[in-house]
Amino acid sequence: MIKNNTTLIMILVIASVFLFAFVYSEGVNQGVDWANAKFSEKAKLTLPHMPDKPFQLGLDLLGGTHLVYEADLSKVESADRADAMEGIRDVIERRVNFFGVSEPVVQVSADDRIIIELAGISDVNQAISMIGETPFIEFKEEAPDAQRLVEEFQAKQAAGQTDVLAEIELQDKLFLSTGLNGRHLKRAQLVFDQQTGVAQVSLLLNEEGAVLFGEITKKNLGKRVAIFLDGFPISTPVVQSEITSGEAVISGNFSPQEAKLLATRLNSGALPVPIHLISQQTIGASLGAESVSASLKAGLYGLVFVAIFMIILYRLPGAVSILALLVYTLIVLTVYKLMPVTLTLAGIAGFILTLGMAVDANVLIFARMKEELALGKSVAFSVNEGFRRAWLSIRDSHVTTLLSAFVLYSFTTSIVRGFALTLGIGAIISLFTATIITRALLLSFIGKWSEKYKWIFG
Repeated sequence: MIKNNTTLIMILVIASVFLFAFVYSEGVNQGVDWANAKFSEKAKLTLPHMPDKPFQLGLDLLGGTHLVYEADLSKVESADRADAMEGIRDVIERRVNFFGVSEPVVQVSADDRIIIELAGISDVNQAISMIGETPFIEFKEEAPDAQRLVEEFQAKQAAGQTDVLAEIELQDKLFLSTGLNGRHLKRAQLVFDQQTGVAQVSLLLNEEGAVLFGEITKKNLGKRVAIFLDGFPISTPVVQSEITSGEAVISGNFSPQEAKLLATRLNSGALPVPIHLISQQTIGASLGAESVSASLKAGLYGLVFVAIFMIILYRLPGAVSILALLVYTLIVLTVYKLMPVTLTLAGIAGFILTLGMAVDANVLIFARMKEELALGKSVAFSVNEGFRRAWLSIRDSHVTTLLSAFVLYSFTTSIVRGFALTLGIGAIISLFTATIITRALLLSFIGKWSEKYKWIFG
């Protein structure tokens, strides 16, 4: 049995070392730097760094602001309210992303509420001011000297004399305001070209906008007329003919999803849907750090108490289950980094809960083993029988946990979803560690000597 499990054990050891280096990359890389400085010249070998991918922390751990806005939908028809809310959500999300907030959460709650979570921001008031502005759409015509401005910018870009601000300034100079804006737009919707079937966006302007648009298109035949939303160009079509009907079509290489998104953005700029801040909760970075520290302590204490219980009650199998639990922890934390999972206090609570669940399957297996040993069966037979007879119970308990996690993730808010996600990940990985890793480790200890010392197996 030892020979049969040697390869699996070696793979497990090597994989665990790499998982540990990935999870604790900061400390490992510091050790690599020390070793390279100490021995690289003599050994003529430089050790590589592990990828430094940090854990994604949520609002309650990193610090930041939780905002709740209410939209005034009194002037919007019932059939258009869902689209209006999605349009507002899209505008706010783009504004927050431009502001530089890390992993913002912007979601529609109920019929007229928008929840925004801004983790790790330094200027809350500026973010609130940016979010609260009314979406603004504007039509701009190409500047007479646009070609010269582009050539000058390209020359500076080639010389490395430009940056993001210079590119934004160029956009402002390339297009000039026409006076046609969102208040002249009645509706934008997704349509398809009757001949080619290509997705397009149709625009319907009010009476004043139709007259103004006719003058603009007449003056700019063969030139670009850009559509700006919140100061940024979202479409720059070339005018093909004078348009006096108040209807226009924006064509381009749009997929149906892209065209629908553009129509939603245009509608969000046109609809008079003001938003009002009704709730603000700010969490300081120091409080978030305290939460992380307390959570780590809770996890460590939980691991220690579980280890003591398992070793006292089950002896060698209990110690083996703790080794499997350590491997389980490394795998789970690696998954959290790779996905990445945004860790909140609720998510960490789910992880700590799964520490107990990870050894729950082992308890079922070891209890079956003790029953077989009490009947005088051999250790090897008792181990295999313990895994075989406990499998159905283990399978059913994990399936019900996964079903619960799925329901929680599908029908609840972000805080509970974080708990459900870590719970579901933990259930899947614990099933693997209990049935594969624990079994391999336990079988590696079985030999002729084990029959003489059955008491070590509980």
